[in-house]
Amino acid sequence: MKRVDDFRLRFGKKELVPIMIGGMGVDISTADLALEAARLGGVGHISDAMINTVTDRRYKTKQVKEKLQQYKHNVSNSDKSEVQFDLGRLEEATKLHVSKTMEAKRGDGLVFINCMEKLTMNAPKETLRVRLTAALDAGIDGITLAAGLHLGSMGLIEDHPRFRDAKLGIIVSSVRALQLFLRKNAKLNRLPDYVVVEGPLAGGHLGFGMDWAQYDLATIVAEVHQFMLDEHLDIPIIPAGGIFTGSDAVAYLEAGAAAVQVATRFTVSEECGLPANVQQEYFKTSEENIEVNQISPTGYPMRMLKNSPSIGAGIRPNCEAYGYLLDAKGNCSYIEAYNRVIAIEPDAKRIKVMDKTCLCTHMRNFDCWTCGHYTYRLKDTSHKHEDGSYQILSAEHIFHDYQYSTENKIALPVKHELELAK
Repeated sequence: MKRVDDFRLRFGKKELVPIMIGGMGVDISTADLALEAARLGGVGHISDAMINTVTDRRYKTKQVKEKLQQYKHNVSNSDKSEVQFDLGRLEEATKLHVSKTMEAKRGDGLVFINCMEKLTMNAPKETLRVRLTAALDAGIDGITLAAGLHLGSMGLIEDHPRFRDAKLGIIVSSVRALQLFLRKNAKLNRLPDYVVVEGPLAGGHLGFGMDWAQYDLATIVAEVHQFMLDEHLDIPIIPAGGIFTGSDAVAYLEAGAAAVQVATRFTVSEECGLPANVQQEYFKTSEENIEVNQISPTGYPMRMLKNSPSIGAGIRPNCEAYGYLLDAKGNCSYIEAYNRVIAIEPDAKRIKVMDKTCLCTHMRNFDCWTCGHYTYRLKDTSHKHEDGSYQILSAEHIFHDYQYSTENKIALPVKHELELAK
């Protein structure tokens, strides 16, 4: 019976373990997690979601505080059009996070950065260009274009000296999305180096409507594979979303996939950026406690735990400090939803906003518990302590379980010494 380790992801002459850890923001995919994937011979991701906020936390910069101070006069104003990111500081933050990560890289694997198009930041084109070019400048191995069609993203960096050197990939959820991307970028004479095909069971934002349950990852992957054959394209296909065991992965690899992208099981790793108390919520959750809702201001459906503190939280919009989802005119659908409730309950001391959430604030505070469909199975991957909590796993253990397991088995970790002493 084959294992994931019997296959290899090939980029030219470079061969890798065909395991890619997906990019989870905001700093859930930490540098530590990405570096472990690279050390073990696979591909890891950091995320550039809310990059200024991440560098403040990780490297003690003060970009969020300074931005809030600059626009503090506008806090009570619903018009956020003047709340702009300093492109120089954005470049500084991206370069700092990427360069520090790349300096620490060991092993034969690669570190990519996940770049979300839906982070429009009140100047979509300008801020996206800075994020992409700064990551390339700082030596990132590759960029995965996520959360959007990215029809113009590659054109923003076509003049960069590393445009044909770094690995560039796109996440799609349909053949049509891939066709649009390739057609739009045909004039660049630069195909993507890989295509991540993300299915409806993935975590966080989905590339589907609320009819997501009608779709199936294996079917979409087969359609993309057939499209590649018909067009005589040799681009690695990497399925993602709901691949929970090494055997799940092998099924795709045997069908022609170049690698698999996985993330859910790594949310409960020591290297993950989620706080320990939130990781326990992931372990303890049930299938019934996982939902796909429409509270994200991005317009995409989003999968999360129903008991996420972000659901119904009526906090004031924090665009002056954050503002990562403001569109080109300074609008965000959470601001509109918040103002509607305020108009109905002007004297309320505390309000609930149910139809949207202040995603920036809640992601920054780890209060928006986005997750994959199979998060309820995490309890089967670890040991339960006498107090009801679960043992946190190492990323190495999870990676190796994917790499070497067979027969849909999940290897439990060695119990901590504290547990053995009881």
